[in-house]
Amino acid sequence: MAVTGPDTTCLQFETRKPERPLPMMLVAAVAMVDVDGRVLVGQRPDGKAMEGLWEFPGGKVADGETPEAAVVRELAEELGVDITESCLAPIAFASHAYDDFHLLMPLYACRVWKGTPTAHEHAALKWVRPVDIARLPMPPADAPLVAMLRDLL
Repeated sequence: MAVTGPDTTCLQFETRKPERPLPMMLVAAVAMVDVDGRVLVGQRPDGKAMEGLWEFPGGKVADGETPEAAVVRELAEELGVDITESCLAPIAFASHAYDDFHLLMPLYACRVWKGTPTAHEHAALKWVRPVDIARLPMPPADAPLVAMLRDLL
């Protein structure tokens, strides 16, 4: 016996098919959650792609590196904080086609780290309640993760 809900249609989002295959870029990001339930976001600096937009900290996964190891490395570089892979909990992922590449980005939650986050590579850092993150301008790949994060936290 098949069980269906009242509405079995999927939401329709604009999808565009690239004229040519796009190279895949793997990026790992983290939602650092403080004791008050706020999430840390960083503002992309001037001169970088998507400057001024707010994003979850993280970065590109190097060849031979796991996404978890990339998050540990990137948070040390970007924020000056020390985390361990065992403190990362995978919560969602984004898959988004930009003009020049297709981005695949796992998002982890982290509630434990050593040090105080400092903007080493971002123009600014901000602690934001999950319900308020959607009000910030974000890169297209980050934006769909906000609703999931809000529901989980």
